[in-house]
Amino acid sequence: MNYDFDSILDRRGTHALAIDGLGMPGGFAPAAPREGFDAIPMWVADMNFAVPSSITDAIIRRAQHPAFGYFITPQEYYDAIARWHQARKGVDDLDREFIGYENGVLGGVASAIAAFSAPGDKVLLHSPTYIGFTGTINRMGRQIVHSPLVRDEDGVWRMDYEDMERHLRDENIHVAVFCSPHNPCGRVWEPDELERAMALFQKYECVVISDEIWSDLVMPGHKHLATQQVSAWAHDNVVAMYAPSKTFNLAGLVGSYHVVYNRRLRDRMAAVSESTHYNQMNVLGMEALLGAYTKEGSEWLDQLLVVLQRNRNHFCDFVNSVEGVRAFRPEGTYMVFVDCAGWLQAHGQTLQQLERSCWDVGVAVQDGAMFNGPTSLRVNLALPTSCVDEAIARLHKYVFA
Repeated sequence: MNYDFDSILDRRGTHALAIDGLGMPGGFAPAAPREGFDAIPMWVADMNFAVPSSITDAIIRRAQHPAFGYFITPQEYYDAIARWHQARKGVDDLDREFIGYENGVLGGVASAIAAFSAPGDKVLLHSPTYIGFTGTINRMGRQIVHSPLVRDEDGVWRMDYEDMERHLRDENIHVAVFCSPHNPCGRVWEPDELERAMALFQKYECVVISDEIWSDLVMPGHKHLATQQVSAWAHDNVVAMYAPSKTFNLAGLVGSYHVVYNRRLRDRMAAVSESTHYNQMNVLGMEALLGAYTKEGSEWLDQLLVVLQRNRNHFCDFVNSVEGVRAFRPEGTYMVFVDCAGWLQAHGQTLQQLERSCWDVGVAVQDGAMFNGPTSLRVNLALPTSCVDEAIARLHKYVFA
């Protein structure tokens, strides 16, 4: 079956953050476009595509029953996750006991941080950094220690292992938040990179909280290796977070889950999350996962990845042709992190002025400074290709001309 990734969804009036949130006070969202321009949503990390019918059918079937009381989580839910991980990630040892529901990946990260650290403790984090990590860790009273990713001679983002080791050793760090694939840089870590990182964390007895929510969104030619499969130590000391929300545009239904093989780590996380009773599954979120992790969902995803690769190529070809602008061609996710340092300097502009120029003509990109990229834009490419090409045309004509 061929799925429609060309039609432009009208999300206005659905309370969609990406569209209805433009111009909200507080500085998080882009400004609304000026008169004469429609908005092209390229900021918040959700997709502008319709989900496969297997998801909506599953939700509708359940919603047709007029009772929504307490419910049990069926074995079918755990089996669907295990089958998906085996088929898409090559993981073949995932049993029910290792899977636990999380009320959002950041909720799971918060539970793990609370379980394995105390207020005032330091947490290692790569930079540029997902804004959700920084907000969560700071609000929990932990100290973030950034280990900057560095770009090699080919422009590829790499971990700085010497810097990581210096922080782990000198600052007595025993918890790290890891991101694989990396958001916002778009790296899909290679096996030897993961092995070296896990060896360092092992050396310094560090629990690793690995956000792998983007692990299904890997460009053709690259392959995600589940962090827990890197070594026997990683299998037992990594807390991995997953969700269908990025893959299938289900963020509004919340449901995420963790994979934790080590019983001691599972018990400590449960003691935190169960004490507040916040960590309760939504029945429609469960049905959405069951509809997503199917043969139809897999076919839809394969076609989506072709569209995302095309959008990535179109957009990166354009921005890398602009003098003073450069972007690593992401290997995973549907976000691209665009460094505009040279252009800003040459034109005497601030990042905020550049952003405003984009927003004015409806190209609603995100402020990269929030992600520790003080001269960068973060751009969402999960739109119909016609929308990406229209954004390129506006940037060429009105912003970078």
